[in-house]
Amino acid sequence: MNKITVFEHQYLKLDDEKFTEIRKSLEKFGGDKESFPYYSLVHKGVKFNSYVGVIQVGKTIIEILPKADKNSDENRWREILIGMLRTVHNFEIKAPTQSPLKIKPNSILELYFEMFVKEVEYLLHTGLSKRYRKTEGNLNALKGRILFSKNIQKNLIHKEKFFVNYTTYDKEHILHKILYKTLKLLQNINTSSALQSRICTLLLDFPEMPDIKTTENTFNKITYSRKTEAYRNSINIAKMILLNYHPDIQGGSNSVLALMFDMNKLWEKFVYISLKRNLKSCEVSEQVKRPFWSCESKKREIIPDIVINKDKDSCIVLDTKWKILDSNAESLNDDLKQAFVYSVYFKAQKVALVYPGDGESIDDKSIKGKFEKFSNETENRTCDLVFIPVRDDDDMKAWQAEIASFFAAEND
Repeated sequence: MNKITVFEHQYLKLDDEKFTEIRKSLEKFGGDKESFPYYSLVHKGVKFNSYVGVIQVGKTIIEILPKADKNSDENRWREILIGMLRTVHNFEIKAPTQSPLKIKPNSILELYFEMFVKEVEYLLHTGLSKRYRKTEGNLNALKGRILFSKNIQKNLIHKEKFFVNYTTYDKEHILHKILYKTLKLLQNINTSSALQSRICTLLLDFPEMPDIKTTENTFNKITYSRKTEAYRNSINIAKMILLNYHPDIQGGSNSVLALMFDMNKLWEKFVYISLKRNLKSCEVSEQVKRPFWSCESKKREIIPDIVINKDKDSCIVLDTKWKILDSNAESLNDDLKQAFVYSVYFKAQKVALVYPGDGESIDDKSIKGKFEKFSNETENRTCDLVFIPVRDDDDMKAWQAEIASFFAAEND
């Protein structure tokens, strides 16, 4: 296995002959598309965008990590990303003894593979669920309903048989088909020796299932009951793996698996969950829509990232930004204009732009600000720049509590 680690917005040089096939695979995967969000192909290399995660091409893993300050410690940023993903996707590993993951993940792929394996091991330990399903068959005994047209076609000579439609109560249903398909895929693409034996053991213990074609619609149709709620985590991970796997259609060894996440959305969701879990005395909402503009055939809405309401007369609007403001802060103008619109439409006395880091790159250390008055309604409306220092994975809960405590003080 070859592993390459880069940071978001970084250039990766691929001019060596050994990277020729990798570059071709990345180009087929989407590098030639104008709207492709993950990366763009440049001369003799790849330029990554604001998406982070991992791309596996054959046996080569390209890991793209976030970065919000001058620290370039890969292990630190990997742990931060893994901690944020666990928080946002709420992947609480189920196990009879609540045991932790058996391996310390060295990449995002290993994290997701390990979590999936752990979930399926838990399901096998507690017992796989059964469901009723309709099936057809040519049986020696009458069972269910006879399909007369097919019975005449199949049993014109064999009068002792019946072609029937009947109900079966077994483990062959959509949830198990998805899990089995994912296990078979992991058997082929997993590069961790610590996981491979566990995957093979699961395939021996798991009932063999027919192959199915999985699309986004396949997962949208899934419904959970009291008996199948335990499958939700494993199905969510399987969805990410199956829908982001792109096999080499020419039958080569350069299939692509991409688990990529928009760092702006991940940061927004992480701050929201941190506030939701810790600000018990406030109502914390995300993606609250307000009508902004309309014509005969179109409508436009403004959608701030987070709205905090302590009561009907107290409102704080937060707009999260995963970026480092440079010294001249040119991009700050657009951010402030957007924040002002939020303050007007939501009648918020306080608005904040939330950035990661400690604000080292800002010449002016004063982060308290207010909008200039142009009407009585806009008087005394403040807009602060909030810089949240990034903490490591081991302190993830403490980091979330710090985020919440800052805004709790602002709301008092």
